[in-house]
Order: sequence, then structure tokens, then C-alpha cells
Amino acid sequence: MKISNEGINLIKFFEGCPTDKDGNVVSYRCAANKATIGFGSLKLIDGSPVKDDMTISKQDAEDLLAHELHEYEGYINDMVKADLKQNEFDALVSWVFNLGPSNLRASTLLKVLNNKDWADVPNQIKRWNKVAGVPNEGLMKRRNAEALLFEGKEWGTV
Repeated sequence: MKISNEGINLIKFFEGCPTDKDGNVVSYRCAANKATIGFGSLKLIDGSPVKDDMTISKQDAEDLLAHELHEYEGYINDMVKADLKQNEFDALVSWVFNLGPSNLRASTLLKVLNNKDWADVPNQIKRWNKVAGVPNEGLMKRRNAEALLFEGKEWGTV
């Protein structure tokens, strides 16, 4: 499967894409204090790490997101053995894009998904809302939106 525009919109909404006064996309430090650019990218298309004080064009940020989403779609396609609806897939790609494949691989969320325990999935998504062990308001909102999207509900009002 591939992520839909709805899933991409959720990622863009929560990741943001900071720009300078000239409209250039600038690197920043995410909540986990990692150098980040565009829509939450930690590395560039060539695989090199994002550094502080970097700038790229808005189009480069869009291209970088599209490039990275192929990787994150692959994690969901490879690890989740249950058939997913588009909205479910979109929510999970957003989750793994934010948290990484190692967290998915080791999570109860993955076990719940592969056991097709659909009712528990939103709760499992929402559990991942902390930075350095402390609940983070932005992550709580994102996880709630991902859970709503997974359930096929409107997420844009969170």
C-alpha cells in the first residue's frame, strides 16, 4: 500500500515545515533535540544527516518527504501482516514516520495489529506520547489524531 493525501496531510500538519523570512526551509531541533528539516526529516535524500543552520527549498522539502515516505510505507507493509484499510495504513505510516521502525518492531501495537485486535489499536497508538519519559502535549495531539484517522474519524479538529 501507499500513503494517501489524507495521511500526508496529517504528517505535514504535525511536523510543520519552518521557513525563514525569504521562504527557505530551515533546519530546527525537534522535541527530541535532533537536527531536523522540512517535514520532520532527519536525513537528506543522499542519506547525509541534517545539520543545524541548513536551508533547502520548499520543493526540496516536498521531495524529501515523498522520498522518505516510501521507506516508511515499507515498514508498515513488511511488519503488519493483517490487511489494512487506507485510513488505517495512513495512520500507521504517520506513527512510524514519527517514531521509527525499531519502536514499531518492539511494540505491543504491532502485536495487537497482527492479532487483528482492532478495538485496542487506538489505545496502543496513543500510548506513545512522551519525550524522555515526559508526556508531550504535541505528541498527545498527534497520537489522538492518528488514532482518530485509524478509526476512520475526522482528525483535523484535535
